[in-house]
Amino acid sequence: MSAPLAGKFQDHYEVLGVEINAELSTIERVYYDLAQKFDPRNPETGSVEKLEAVQLAYDILSDSSSRKEFDKLKGVGEEKSGPKFSGIEFFDALEQENSLRAAVLSVLYDRRRCRPFTPSLSMRHLESILAVGGDQLVFALWYLKQRGFVSSDDKSSLQISVEGMEHLENNPPSPEAVMSWIKPAALVAPQASAAALAEGDSHRGAVNRILARGTN
Repeated sequence: MSAPLAGKFQDHYEVLGVEINAELSTIERVYYDLAQKFDPRNPETGSVEKLEAVQLAYDILSDSSSRKEFDKLKGVGEEKSGPKFSGIEFFDALEQENSLRAAVLSVLYDRRRCRPFTPSLSMRHLESILAVGGDQLVFALWYLKQRGFVSSDDKSSLQISVEGMEHLENNPPSPEAVMSWIKPAALVAPQASAAALAEGDSHRGAVNRILARGTN
């Protein structure tokens, strides 16, 4: 078993060593055992990379909706007649991918801007913000990781890289394109935004007054 490289497909069932039809209780038990085995504090078998892979596998397979999306991506239950082409749906999706990637980068950029000490978001958090299916989000993240715009931390959470920030700043998407992917419930309330802005203005004013006194 090896941890996934950036953008590389990870078979979560293989990482945990469980069957496709494994029950949640089995997945939880195996996860607990592997998490202890690969804990970096374990001098014999500790491994940050393997623990990251195990954590990601558990996060996906322990959540019913994420597991269904992964099963679809993996082709579980797919007809034996062979792979299919999506047809006209492919061309519709092609137009959406660019705006979705921009939305992911915007969310992660905003997170780093507002929470510089905790800039990462889990896959589950992204799914709670973006109105997108799990498989489509996985595909967008694969591209962003391949380009080096997004990286994973030691807990498998996602954060924007410097390259991703520069790409977004040099190629700013339209607000309409990004907002079309954001769930209304995930937006900051206008009152909160106004309060944060007022607090920021007050803080800057205080700093300016201190600096002014220092020059007198």
